Amino acid sequence: MKPARRTDSHFVASLEKAMRVLEAFGPEQARLGLTELSIETGLDRSSVQRLTTTLHQLGYLDKDATTKRFSPSIRMTELANRYLWSDDLVKSAMPRLIDLRQALGETINFSRLDGTDIVYTARLPSSRTSYAAMIIGRRVPALNTSSGRVMLALREPGERQRAIEEWPMQRFTSQTTMDREAVKRLVDEAAETGYSIAENELQMNELALAVAVNRNGEPGGAIHCSVSGTVWTRERLREDVMPRLRDVANAIG
Repeated sequence: MKPARRTDSHFVASLEKAMRVLEAFGPEQARLGLTELSIETGLDRSSVQRLTTTLHQLGYLDKDATTKRFSPSIRMTELANRYLWSDDLVKSAMPRLIDLRQALGETINFSRLDGTDIVYTARLPSSRTSYAAMIIGRRVPALNTSSGRVMLALREPGERQRAIEEWPMQRFTSQTTMDREAVKRLVDEAAETGYSIAENELQMNELALAVAVNRNGEPGGAIHCSVSGTVWTRERLREDVMPRLRDVANAIG
């Protein structure tokens, strides 16, 4: 069951329930039946049936005629499209990210900080990139990523410390950093150097370097270059990639 949202006199509870249904779907749960949705959302089955029927008729959920299971429809991509058109930072960053991708020949991502997570809002893959690493909208705990750490590094020391103590983390590989003192050292280092490097955090044999886009002292986003750990070294990343990412981040900011 998902935690209840804070409410006030203008809060529409029925809409919140509908959003819970949509949020139940994900990479591991691409197609769900009524019972599964009831478990995931904490709503009773009859409520889920009414909500899925409405969302299906509005075009936001597809329904398999045989299995009766639901999945997000192609219309959901329109919502992402509307967000990207409204995000001036992503629009201004994209031409420079494309140039950076062509110059380096490696995966380039742009992420925003949302609560305790980062969300990838632009992804320019290399030839080695997996399907999962090409999709915008992926949400990852900020403390487990170079992008999240370098954006957090722009905040005041006290705020950084509270985040390191309280924000959630998630293990993705056997080498994902789960020690909060180690994360603190990485964030403090990013505050001094202006960049952050992660190794084997989200997948094995991956090195990632991120530089924050600084807008009036606040993290507007982060540019992140992901490379193969079997081909690249940390030293080469610092020498060949970091200056390019910093130049682009300064131009965007």
